[in-house]
Amino acid sequence: MLVSDSRTVTYSPAYTLVPTYECFNRCTYCNFRADPGQSPWLTLSDAEHKLRLLQHQGVSEILILSGEVHPHSSQRQSWFQRIYDLGELALDWGFLPHTNAGPLSCEEMRSLQQVNVSMGIMLEQLTPQLLKTVHRQAPSKLPEVRLQQLRWAGELKIPFTTGLLLGIGETPTDWWETLAAIAQLHSNYGHIQEVILQPYSPGTHQSWDSPAFDLYQLPDLIVKARQILPPEIALQIPPNLIPDSHWLLACLEAGARDLGGISPKDEVNPNYPHPKIQKLRQILEPAGWQLLPRLPVYPQYDTWLPEQLQVAVKQWRRKAIHLFP
Repeated sequence: MLVSDSRTVTYSPAYTLVPTYECFNRCTYCNFRADPGQSPWLTLSDAEHKLRLLQHQGVSEILILSGEVHPHSSQRQSWFQRIYDLGELALDWGFLPHTNAGPLSCEEMRSLQQVNVSMGIMLEQLTPQLLKTVHRQAPSKLPEVRLQQLRWAGELKIPFTTGLLLGIGETPTDWWETLAAIAQLHSNYGHIQEVILQPYSPGTHQSWDSPAFDLYQLPDLIVKARQILPPEIALQIPPNLIPDSHWLLACLEAGARDLGGISPKDEVNPNYPHPKIQKLRQILEPAGWQLLPRLPVYPQYDTWLPEQLQVAVKQWRRKAIHLFP
């Protein structure tokens, strides 16, 4: 998908499966995690029940979003197998899986690309200063660990999503450096589908006491991001975290072209429900924007996929050739 003067905005009709909320990181702004041992794991039978209910609901993407099990935990292999099995199950039910489960080994990524049409991890911010503050108890938030994930994704030819978390103690200079690092990696491998610009929004489960990101900064940030990133990378903004329709439209005018996965619940920001698609159309269409669904893999990456996944994607594109650009 190329960014142009088109008045088209996309979103992914999605549903999220959470293998577990338990996470060995303790990011102080997090509203998702549970302590290890305090979150029951999603069983395959429960997942199958959820997927069965989604039949004929227009959902194409199954986002497999997990808390992180320590790389050296005795449960790591079981956790990884559960994520793999959920991807396989989603495919069996006719959906297209996308996994975001924190840092993975190269071999884990190589395995998961057999059952995922795309994958992702948020870079958040590359400044090491956050390791002294919000990431002080978050070992997997080391900038080099997350950058390595993007490199491996490129080497493995995995269509990939990444992004920035805005307002967690970084500076504007940190934004530009993180975006430049993404642009450089994409220039090497060509694998970044989209970059999310996610404004920090306070929730009820975090331990950090800080105001929300100032949304008035977002349009100018998008303009600059659009200058740094190559045009084929879509800029994504989450509409549930931009409740003022004026500023949502301003972000689109500035160069954002995707609204991400729209699902019944934003698991990362549970205090901020996703708006209904009809509500979004009521905001966008009077301003001249057309809102269209898309698949979790962009068309230019279809041929990167294993043959089994190419067949699944082709079936979706044939079903709705005019709806999934």
